[in-house]
Amino acid sequence: MRKFDAIIVGSGQGGIPLAKKLAKAGWQTAIIEKRWIGGTCINDGCTPTKSMIACGAAAHIIANSEEWGITVSDFKVDLEKIVARKNKVVQSFRQGNIKGLEKTEGLTIMYGEAVFSGDKTLTVTLKDGGQEEIAADHIFLNTGTLPTIPPIPGLDSVNYLTNTTIMELTKLPSHLIVLGSGYVGLEFGQLFRRLGCQVTIIDKNKQLLNHEDEDVAVAVRKVMEASGVTMVSSANVQKVEQTGDVIRLQLTANGETHAITGSHLLVAVGRTPQSKSLLPEKTGLKLDEKGYIPVNDKLETNVPGIYVIGDVKGGPAFTHISYNDYLVIYKNIINKENISIKDRPIPYCMFTDPQLGRVGMTEKEAKQAGYKIKIACLDMTRVARAIETGNTQGFMKAVIDSNTDKLLGVAILGPEGGEVMSVLQMAIIGGITVTQLKEMIFAHPLYSESINNLFMTLDR
Repeated sequence: MRKFDAIIVGSGQGGIPLAKKLAKAGWQTAIIEKRWIGGTCINDGCTPTKSMIACGAAAHIIANSEEWGITVSDFKVDLEKIVARKNKVVQSFRQGNIKGLEKTEGLTIMYGEAVFSGDKTLTVTLKDGGQEEIAADHIFLNTGTLPTIPPIPGLDSVNYLTNTTIMELTKLPSHLIVLGSGYVGLEFGQLFRRLGCQVTIIDKNKQLLNHEDEDVAVAVRKVMEASGVTMVSSANVQKVEQTGDVIRLQLTANGETHAITGSHLLVAVGRTPQSKSLLPEKTGLKLDEKGYIPVNDKLETNVPGIYVIGDVKGGPAFTHISYNDYLVIYKNIINKENISIKDRPIPYCMFTDPQLGRVGMTEKEAKQAGYKIKIACLDMTRVARAIETGNTQGFMKAVIDSNTDKLLGVAILGPEGGEVMSVLQMAIIGGITVTQLKEMIFAHPLYSESINNLFMTLDR
């Protein structure tokens, strides 16, 4: 059995920098990856999806070019080339991560699947054959999640797609049915509609994006419908079947029974943690009722010396949170700091077009927390830059603490919404008041300049 100072299981966006930094700090470190270096973000998530969404945006501009006074008589979508472009970007990012790991002294890369076989001991079934038993006083789990497949009758006999396999298609679906209306479902739904497919999104909830304020959810729904996507809400899928190339869903929605048929089905109802396959009971590691690995504010599990990074611990499933997890762990262990994940800001962005950038409290959350609040809203039709570029869908919303004149949270549904949100995130962290933001000089005519106008609405 080989003994290391540290073992990282999984090479996601938190595991990779942690492995490198621990090795550079003099720790003999091993990182284990059962699939591809880079984790979900690079291989199945952010990198490939945003690469393909960029192609969808290009198709949308060409299809609507007459709005800008340019006529394109005809164009065609080559999905095979779009996928090849995506794969090239992914391969570039993945190879960059591999090179970074390989040149790090004191770091061992192991390709294989790890399971606990004893107290802080792992058995790794190597890809190139054989097994190896390794142990460490410090173990960091960065194993992430997999698509959730719901127990719908007949689904297991249907050729359904997941967020990973849909990006392997080389021929466009004639009618893509999307089961689930989270970020994955909405982003892929709009993408394939822009590429020329008929798209239907089925949502079990009455309100789209039920964790957002109702006005934000309604605005996002309008964006999707304006894209030509059919939205079905309050739906309960009772049965799925496939005959030849036709997939049929039987469902009830708003008290009525429906049947929807399509050529392809994307299952995007959520994620399941990759934890049980680790055999956590072998080292005394506890899971919650959903299979996530609970941690404290320092990312420590119930087993001293075992930590969790990223999605497998539950909570916000974003790459930037996984990266911040690494920073918290490294600073606490190596620098002997006392950093907590409690109350850290959780910014995020949904990459529909327009984007939805969000940080801080929603209006609903602020009211539930007992704040006395003011709400500032500005429609994108009143933003100079949006009018000039012809991108006026969406609106800006800010939740303000009336007692302090400071921001509690913002939602920016608009072009470059994530970038504008990031400006306001820094204002929240820096304690900048709404009055200061209203009077601040921004370069004209940026989208961020509309921050002035957003808070001027309070005067009216």
